Amino acid sequence: MKRLLIRNLTQATVVAEGADLADGMFTRLRGLIGRRTLAPGQGLVISPCSSIHTCFMGFPIDVLFVDRAHRVVKAVPAVPAWRIGPVGPGARYVVELPAGSLAASRTTVGDELAWEQLP
Repeated sequence: MKRLLIRNLTQATVVAEGADLADGMFTRLRGLIGRRTLAPGQGLVISPCSSIHTCFMGFPIDVLFVDRAHRVVKAVPAVPAWRIGPVGPGARYVVELPAGSLAASRTTVGDELAWEQLP
């Protein structure tokens, strides 16, 4: 699986130091299911994606919905486990992060993100 560094260009912060890219059918379907936690600085980018669920997860996550221009169209902090949704109309991909990551990186709607593949 590809690993990504995700930056918030608007705030000049790092959103995730090591996010996995789920861009295949199986990796998108699996998502974070089966993980016990998501460490600070980690994350999961699901592409393409505009809605999520947290069923079969045991921890809350912060969620960013991002459009084709890499602009955040919706930011949802601390989505509890065992929820259907939220949905991000206009989103091309979703970034799932440990709860508290949005506040730590000061990421909000309208911010521009960039990612680069890690070696």
